[in-house]
Amino acid sequence: MPLTLAEAGQLADQLLSELQNRTSKVERGVSYYKGEHPLRFASDSFRKHFEAQYKGFSDNWTQVVADSPVERLEVTGVKPEGLTAADKKLWGVWQRNGLDADSQLGFLGAGYGARAFVLVWGDPDDEETPEVTFEDARQAIVMYVPGSRRKRYAALKSWRDGSRVYCTLYLKDEVWKLERAVSGEPNKSASMQAAEDLTKGFTLRDTKDAPNPQPNPMGVVPMVELPNRPLLAEEPISDVTGVIAMQDAINLLWAQLFTASDFASFPQRLILGAEAPMTPVLDKNGQVIGKKPVDLAKFAVDRILWITDEKAKAANWPAANLKAYTEVLEVGVGHIAAQTRTPSHYLIGRMANLSGDALVAAETGLVKKAQEKMLWFGVAIREVFRLIALARGETGLARGLAGGQVLWRDAESRNQAQAADMLLKLKQVGFPFEWLALRFGLSPTEVADLIEMREAEAEMDPAAVILGQRPRNSMTGGPGAAPGADDGLDHEPAPDPAEREPALAGAWT
Repeated sequence: MPLTLAEAGQLADQLLSELQNRTSKVERGVSYYKGEHPLRFASDSFRKHFEAQYKGFSDNWTQVVADSPVERLEVTGVKPEGLTAADKKLWGVWQRNGLDADSQLGFLGAGYGARAFVLVWGDPDDEETPEVTFEDARQAIVMYVPGSRRKRYAALKSWRDGSRVYCTLYLKDEVWKLERAVSGEPNKSASMQAAEDLTKGFTLRDTKDAPNPQPNPMGVVPMVELPNRPLLAEEPISDVTGVIAMQDAINLLWAQLFTASDFASFPQRLILGAEAPMTPVLDKNGQVIGKKPVDLAKFAVDRILWITDEKAKAANWPAANLKAYTEVLEVGVGHIAAQTRTPSHYLIGRMANLSGDALVAAETGLVKKAQEKMLWFGVAIREVFRLIALARGETGLARGLAGGQVLWRDAESRNQAQAADMLLKLKQVGFPFEWLALRFGLSPTEVADLIEMREAEAEMDPAAVILGQRPRNSMTGGPGAAPGADDGLDHEPAPDPAEREPALAGAWT
């Protein structure tokens, strides 16, 4: 049943209120990722003397922790249920939207902000290429049907421009575009301003000749959430949340080390049994009229001190042991590595004659962490491809994608020689070339290009032509293969015109 403006505004207020609650946590994760850490102090006296001196300093490990798994997350395609080849048209939409790059931003945003979002909507200028954008967790939110973690009831995208806040509310059957004025008084806190804003009603945005609200031609909420480390009954967890406390401790230790280095890293000498050295005070005629203590800073510069008292003797304090600080720092960094499954050599930066097997073992935790993200993000990305198919009007393909598979580049780092040796052995036991090429780390598009190159080389080989040993391609059917021929290979079925919705031109505004 369609909503009224008041009902749509009330729902938008509820989602904005929850978004406001999440924003502070996301901004904290962003700040720590960027190295903007508020320095913690072990005592008030240390804060009093050194807060200004070390303001802005940070030894940023949270960035490494957040970046390391993202480096191993790369979507290479999607394969609908029942097919053996990746869908080229959907991959073309992914590429034309620049998602090979923007997906990295989305995965990273989910890492430091606990979640990210993807919005799919049709492009009025290109029916074949819907617009797909990754959204920040401070500007987007998804509401689920009560009792479900996957069935979406509504979604909201919000942003502020000057003194007005704009919202787009997505429902399965309609889309509302709303706006309202917001308070901007400098003396009020963000939470108080947000509370006052909730008392101001929404109005419809000016969409010119387009209807507002407008029908949703996809029939589903077109925004998907990418949760990071989700739990059954709790909110997703940021990758940097557990690092913050140890990061603060490491920053404090560095501040204490610098202070000790400045004050106590050199032996301190002192004179015992002698009066403080004095210097004469002269009048304008050069006559001695008194004495005054010698400025001790002069001895630090001249490094010379004359002592005439026979009872005087020199002693010294030894220099501070700065190694104690560096050892504790290494322990702290080691704890971060263990707790976040980040390889130690990513953080400490020391490698000494590690064998290939030792390096693989050292990165096992990170590989498993990346594979876990592939599992959870993959569910969301598969739904994104389904939404792309719906936006293109391909309902049959959308059903196939609901049970399909997202393809990822291998998360493991392998020595090329070892990988080639492994693939050669798999080839000898019967694995097909196409599977081996994918396992080597090529994308489905690169594999298709490689197979075409092999076929072109075979056509130029007279012996292969005579013997009929030209390779066949499960993606193309191979040269000379009639479409639909019974060659023992799975071919993508021709699209059924009945499975294609009528043209959606004019439905997107």
